[in-house]
Amino acid sequence: MADTVLWPFVVYFLIVTGLVSFMIGFSYVLGGRHRERATHQPFESGVIPTGSARLRFDVRFYLIAAFFVIFDLEALFIFAWALDVRQLGLPGYIAMVVFIGILMAALIYLWRIGALEMRTIRQREPVAARPQDR
Repeated sequence: MADTVLWPFVVYFLIVTGLVSFMIGFSYVLGGRHRERATHQPFESGVIPTGSARLRFDVRFYLIAAFFVIFDLEALFIFAWALDVRQLGLPGYIAMVVFIGILMAALIYLWRIGALEMRTIRQREPVAARPQDR
């Protein structure tokens, strides 16, 4: 236990605790004390809601969000590989080429099956092919 020096962590903890306590206490002292009709109503971006928060979204929005998360994580893996590219050498390069190839194949597959398409079937039809609404 004599080898470890814990006093920097204790000082850091005390400084952080003191700063947070100061910020919370200072905001309480200087904060407004007004009570209006809309004070306790929830709001988003400064706008009082006008309807229910339980809206139904099309499943395509969730698919796009899932694709974004998946491809965003892949970018994180590629960035981590780029940091150690010299140490990994040729085997690491080949592994990354295979990884990016699988990603490209997945993206092309999703594109071909129309998973990235946000338009409805009616919106995809040419205007001349649509029956006239009468």
